[in-house]
Amino acid sequence: MNLQADSHIENLLAAVANGHVPSDLEALDLSTTHCTTQLMQTARDLRDKGFENVVTYSRKVFIPLTHLCRDVCHYCTFAQVPRKLQQPYMSLDEVLHIARQGAALGCKEALFTLGEKPELRYRAASHALSELGFESTLHYLAFVAEQVFSQTGLLPHFNPGCLTAKELAWLRGLSPSMGLMLESTSPRLCEKGMPHFGSPDKQPEIRLNTLKQAGNIKVPFTTGILIGIGETRRERIESLLAIRSIQQQYGHIQEVIIQNFRAKPDTKMASAVEPDLDELLWSIAIARIIFGSTMSIQAPPNLSPGVLPQLIDAGINDWGGVSPLTPDFVNPEAPWPHLDNLRLETEKAGKHLAERLTVYPSYIREQHIWLDEKFHTPILRATDSDGFPRVDGWHTGTSVQPPNDEIQRITQTKSKAEITSEVTKVLHKVAEQQDLSTEDIVTLFKARGNDFSQVCATANELRTTLVGDNVTYVVNRNINYTNICYFKCQFCAFSKGKTHETLRDKPYDLTFDEIKRRTKEAWQRGATEVCMQGGIHPDYSGQHYLDLCHAVKQVCPTIHIHAFSPLEIWQGAKTLNLSVKHFLQELVKAGLNTLPGTAAEILDDEVRKKLCANKITTEQWLHTMQTAHELGIKTTATIMFGHLDSYYHWAKHLLHILALQKTTGGFTEFVPLPFVASEAPIYRQGKARNGPTFRECVLMHAVARLVLSPAINNIQASWVKLGLQGVAACLNAGANDLGGTLMNESITKAAGATHGQETLPQSIENLIKSMGRTPIQRTTLYQVASEDSRQRARNALPVSPILNNVRQREKKKMPVM
Repeated sequence: MNLQADSHIENLLAAVANGHVPSDLEALDLSTTHCTTQLMQTARDLRDKGFENVVTYSRKVFIPLTHLCRDVCHYCTFAQVPRKLQQPYMSLDEVLHIARQGAALGCKEALFTLGEKPELRYRAASHALSELGFESTLHYLAFVAEQVFSQTGLLPHFNPGCLTAKELAWLRGLSPSMGLMLESTSPRLCEKGMPHFGSPDKQPEIRLNTLKQAGNIKVPFTTGILIGIGETRRERIESLLAIRSIQQQYGHIQEVIIQNFRAKPDTKMASAVEPDLDELLWSIAIARIIFGSTMSIQAPPNLSPGVLPQLIDAGINDWGGVSPLTPDFVNPEAPWPHLDNLRLETEKAGKHLAERLTVYPSYIREQHIWLDEKFHTPILRATDSDGFPRVDGWHTGTSVQPPNDEIQRITQTKSKAEITSEVTKVLHKVAEQQDLSTEDIVTLFKARGNDFSQVCATANELRTTLVGDNVTYVVNRNINYTNICYFKCQFCAFSKGKTHETLRDKPYDLTFDEIKRRTKEAWQRGATEVCMQGGIHPDYSGQHYLDLCHAVKQVCPTIHIHAFSPLEIWQGAKTLNLSVKHFLQELVKAGLNTLPGTAAEILDDEVRKKLCANKITTEQWLHTMQTAHELGIKTTATIMFGHLDSYYHWAKHLLHILALQKTTGGFTEFVPLPFVASEAPIYRQGKARNGPTFRECVLMHAVARLVLSPAINNIQASWVKLGLQGVAACLNAGANDLGGTLMNESITKAAGATHGQETLPQSIENLIKSMGRTPIQRTTLYQVASEDSRQRARNALPVSPILNNVRQREKKKMPVM
């Protein structure tokens, strides 16, 4: 019988490893198995499928608003009677003092711990509440939490006990997440002599009802079980199955905690035997097997010091809340591990410790469903494109130095054993030159820790193979001929129109004489290219773009004109009643040489509807580029990322570019353009993130190299967006080009960037040489620039002040895109 039972369990675990979800009966069968090692292996593999190499924690402060509670759990030291407390409730000043200290230490969550409705048991509680001016503990909690959020920015998390549907709906607007430990569904534990006797709120049906009501009103929720308080293994599984049943119905449970009982002095269970390590590991593994690869399974690290890697091996992916300031008031005898030690212990298990918010990333990515609107903007601004928090002060366009830990990871070499299987599989496909799927590319963008290092290293190796150690740049001049635009792109701080009147800089529309002057000066300073782009002026027709080309060629017949995005091409063609092909042919006759690949933003129309609703569509952008390529006009390709997009959108964008390149071969380079947020309308309106993180910027260059090679050989890093230290990092992650020296740069400057309007050739070359690479001044089409151009660039006088003038024009009807 034992052999048959063991065979049954082995078959079940094999099926689970292949995606089978165990039924309730199958899960209950596991209660008799003692093969913890086998359970852990299955659980570990499941966890890795869902979370790869990332183990998370929330950096928080714990605020014990009151230690009074109407329940009398026999293992608890948190709950106290009034005579043992100096005051029934913390004052607002005391709460804010802790919250402000926590915010200064980088905490992002304020976890409010409190007993259940103490005013229903203690007159001291109801009297204190009356003096404070509140009718209940929940009303005081709501007031204090709102003050904490408004004054410190910490996100509240409530653990107020059992709640009605009405109470949950009310508190949802004050706390983005809540929690209630189920502990156990065993009614036996509420009988006389058992730990929950005399605690009305520990009745399983009451607690389960709170979980259901929270799901019904869509509150991201925490729950879990407490092991070792007298329950059997079968009862543990029954409790986990009850949670799973509710999760399957509502989908709101973010995490399941497996908390081990710790005996405490001065309690009725002071002499009770604590569960041993095997019991804890068994319970964690069972929870992972029951919930599968996507549920976060958590174990508090302070309750199991010295064995944290083993908890990870059992299937957890989260440590819960850890505070650099406040103790665990529920388990005061168990201090939190120092975060540096927690990171080291996590790394011993081959995992990367990453911070999260009180709301898990998957719920943040769908915050329109799960969160009250008041939290949308602060959480959007506090997170990256995958829903994880920003943990440093770096932003695109600013002078803040990139985070040193990410800089170091870029050049670290990792063994295959240190890389997750999913990333290894994708990188193998890259090595075999197999096509990557959208999901493959998303996997690369999610890379953190060792996976991040390996993605960067692989991209850099591929760069070396394809283009060697040369790093190219072009001496050019940006001429943004007007900042007046009738389009309403929500990311753009450059354009001027009725909706953008509060943005920096005055409207202008350059005269042809000023354009000629800038072109001539550019040539004298060694430029081989002028790059012309601007707003879509309501008075412009396609003829104006033709005239711009003529003006440039009149003063510098041999200078390369790199001008006009697909939007300008589309608009110019419409105004002249020409096809895109015919208009491009006319532009070439007027002197146009190549097109910039801007106006791509994100090639996904769902994103474009929010970002640039009246701009050209994905299909129109691709059609314009394909038409240009078929006419022999080379173009660049870009992506503008880090606003309201996701890794899925980035992956789709790269695949669009790759597909067209395989057809035409017309893209000369791919240029990632990280969103600069500070002055962008969509950011000022609270509807966009604060640009991509530094990790995401580096990955965009690395992943682009892996996806687009060998179809596109040149990956460019923008010093205007990233600064010199930022582009140096990208050069170690697959990039090989630094774009133009620019001389003037208006668009990113208008968005709030501070890296300047020109980087001289000497500065660029010094940076490249400091990395052991070879600088090459190139032309737009990646030929080596002439010696004459190089000498003029090195001996150039300072650029003259620019004149942004305005001229009167005859108004013309604006075309419809």
